[in-house]
Amino acid sequence: MTDSQPFLEVRDLKVHFPTDDGLVKSVDGLSFALERGKTLGIVGESGSGKSVTSLSIMGLHKGGSARISGEVLLDGQELVGASAEEVRLLRGKRMAMIFQDPLSAMHPYYTVGHQIIEAYRVHNQVTKAVARKHAIDMLDRVGIPQPDRRVDAYPHQFSGGMRQRAMIAMALSCDPDLLIADEPTTALDVTVQAQILDLIRDLQSEFNSAVIIITHDLGVVAELADDIQVMYAGRAIEYGTAEDIFERPQHPYTWGLLGSMPRIDRERTERLIPIKGTPPSLINPPPGCPFNPRCNYSELNGGQSETERPELLEIGAGHKVACHLDPARRQQIWDTEIKPKL
Repeated sequence: MTDSQPFLEVRDLKVHFPTDDGLVKSVDGLSFALERGKTLGIVGESGSGKSVTSLSIMGLHKGGSARISGEVLLDGQELVGASAEEVRLLRGKRMAMIFQDPLSAMHPYYTVGHQIIEAYRVHNQVTKAVARKHAIDMLDRVGIPQPDRRVDAYPHQFSGGMRQRAMIAMALSCDPDLLIADEPTTALDVTVQAQILDLIRDLQSEFNSAVIIITHDLGVVAELADDIQVMYAGRAIEYGTAEDIFERPQHPYTWGLLGSMPRIDRERTERLIPIKGTPPSLINPPPGCPFNPRCNYSELNGGQSETERPELLEIGAGHKVACHLDPARRQQIWDTEIKPKL
């Protein structure tokens, strides 16, 4: 495998959940690729399929009611069709995840050190004494003070930021090649947020890991991501470099996300502009473009958005958009109406 080939490839991933009310299409045909040493930011509102995607990559839907199809290739190894045991051996060693809420993700009955030691010994044939020293070293590496004492503390004895650091220490204990961070700064104050983001960046540089940051906060992906995928209703509606998404966004939903984000680098004389309406039902999505009911420009394409689902098409080098608007008209709207207000 050469360095130019992606370390992680997701091809036409679909994750559907049968319910009494119908089939919930949480992820509905998602594809992307990620190289080692690079960071992909996945953004979108709650319910857009971000976390379901990450759990699918980690194989954490196995044994549940989820219907999963498509391909997930980790360094060439197919994960969707792999056995639960094969995925379990990869989880922690080759890929790891920082969960959104470390208090619920960590076991309350066991010390933080015990949980890191257990995760480390699953993949390494070492004594408890060696694993304990490694756990202390990892807690020290993520910036937890007095790690030789904190290793024997329970999760509830840590602050929110400290728990997040402990979760990162556990995720990185086996030096994984792929790190998925699901809302890693949720409910943390801005100072701790900055520290956590710096920590992820430094550790990625040290281990040359491929990183996926899942968030609804565009400020987080602006800080970390090389590429950004914008999701809506279980699908990717825009994909590009961070520069593409922040400087040349081409989808009305992306415009809405940017317009609803406060900025401190310029004076704002008008109120933030929220996206009208609510996300669609994943059981009965609207026909055509799923963003059509909330789009301010759907009438400009002759009703095509009401009947046809737009495909994710490349409009520039690595920049893809799923939108029926004429490209020239879309660019004009961005230049004259959207960009001046941001």
